[in-house]
Amino acid sequence: MDVPKDQFSTLLEHGLYSSAQIIGCFAVSSTSINPETSPHLRAESLVQFGDALFREKEYRRAIQAYKQALQYHKIIPKQSAATPPTTRSSLSASNRSSSPNSASISGINENEVKFKIAKCHSSLSENRAALAEMEGIPSKSRNLEMNLMMAKLYRNSRHTRSAIGCYKECLRHCPFIIEAIIALAELGVAAKDIISLFPQTPNRSGRPPFDHFDSSRWLQRYVEAQCCIVSNDYKGGLELFTELLQRFPNNIHILLEMAKVKAVIGKNEEAILDFEKVRSIDPYVVTYMDEYAMLLKLKSDNSKLNKLVHDLLSVDPTRPEVFVALSVLWEKKDERGALSYVEKSIRIDERHVAGYIMKGNLFLSMNQPEAAVIAYRGAQELRPDLRSYQGLVRSYLALAKIKEALHAAREAMKAMPQSAKALKLVGDVHASSTSGREKAKKFYESALRLEPGFLGAALALAELHVMEGRNGDAVSLLERYLKDWADDSLHVKLAQVFAATNMLQEALSHYQAALRINAQNEAAKKGLERLEKQMKGVDPDAPEEDEDNEVDDADGDQEEAELL
Repeated sequence: MDVPKDQFSTLLEHGLYSSAQIIGCFAVSSTSINPETSPHLRAESLVQFGDALFREKEYRRAIQAYKQALQYHKIIPKQSAATPPTTRSSLSASNRSSSPNSASISGINENEVKFKIAKCHSSLSENRAALAEMEGIPSKSRNLEMNLMMAKLYRNSRHTRSAIGCYKECLRHCPFIIEAIIALAELGVAAKDIISLFPQTPNRSGRPPFDHFDSSRWLQRYVEAQCCIVSNDYKGGLELFTELLQRFPNNIHILLEMAKVKAVIGKNEEAILDFEKVRSIDPYVVTYMDEYAMLLKLKSDNSKLNKLVHDLLSVDPTRPEVFVALSVLWEKKDERGALSYVEKSIRIDERHVAGYIMKGNLFLSMNQPEAAVIAYRGAQELRPDLRSYQGLVRSYLALAKIKEALHAAREAMKAMPQSAKALKLVGDVHASSTSGREKAKKFYESALRLEPGFLGAALALAELHVMEGRNGDAVSLLERYLKDWADDSLHVKLAQVFAATNMLQEALSHYQAALRINAQNEAAKKGLERLEKQMKGVDPDAPEEDEDNEVDDADGDQEEAELL
């Protein structure tokens, strides 16, 4: 051979893919190999050439090389090609250990080559073509890596039952495939069913391969935690994660999972502390950092947000989290630019939930609620959580589609019966119409009984008091909360109530207090501007009339009564 096969293999094994690709051009064009008399040698060279192209991300060329290899493989005499399928490295291993004469006996592994073709298609986001290649590999011949890829392809193609079957097969072989555990939880498989897949039979040494009193215990807790989160039992999930954190202090993965859950349920300050702890342990983490960026934006902490985005760009500018964080940063400066960033994040990973949430938020701020509904629905299809329900309710209310808003809010309440946030969501819909205010009051009060420290419900109830002309009740409620929570939003709401009742000095005091806590609070800035006009005797704007948008829904009322 003009190009020694072992030298070609050495280049690939050492990651010298550029040189391997060039050598591959020589190997597949060599006249010293007669494709008709030695098709196995040409097939092997083409597979190695394909491997080099794959590593250089030239996926189309790699597919072509692999398919040519399979064509040559078909004309190898049957007795030469009869080799059992092995692992991914079997070809290079057999090449190194065999003599040139024995190479003609081994040929290439057809199933491995099909798997390589599937990986190329997957890298090009051609899921259907990838799946077609994978389905051409007999189930008994698939190894762990193949089963995991098939599971992902089936899931992306919405073949849920087949995806569950492949993920389960992975866990039967190795219980520590965490992505399979998370996927099964998200696909609705119960914790006990996932745990039952873990191998229990003793191995040759007589000891179980999976020690119940050590590894199994924490892994079972992990499975239960993920299943709790997916079923919207956020409290139970956080308790289990906290238990795991005691055994594995400073575990970045657990801290990130907890931070994300806290962000979803509105425990923003706690989530920020967890994200900051993660960055103090490992400043190069990118996972979930877009969630952190959204929290910093809510807090108006622009300096930290700027630094975060700068750091993420220096770590890995190709990750979807980075583009969502860029979108968050650019939201106020250039909404169109922010939208292009978030759309790029979804193109990189079409299953990136935070991308859809941010896209919905942007469309709402751009007064495009119809597009926002589509984005939030996209997030719900992947993994429904409180934020997608909140986004849908806000979008439908903006469209004056009260029935749809009520349906989305009730869906949230059914999914999260112990969530004060979900109860408040139903209250928000009822508060949008004059006839529903009494119902809204009940839901807000129920939310506060369930979670006394829920400022969102307290602020909404105070607003309801103001709408009903009970300004004194609003003030006493807000002042009661202000004793325990030094929150800028409480000061802003109090300032608004005082301004509405012409107690301008008190209003001024609370606006100033809000800005001392958060100098970037836009509501406080705008309120202060309006107040200055009022103090000068100028009416800042004409009062707007409330629009009645009533809904008659007797069945829903009965449902709500039961849930309350």
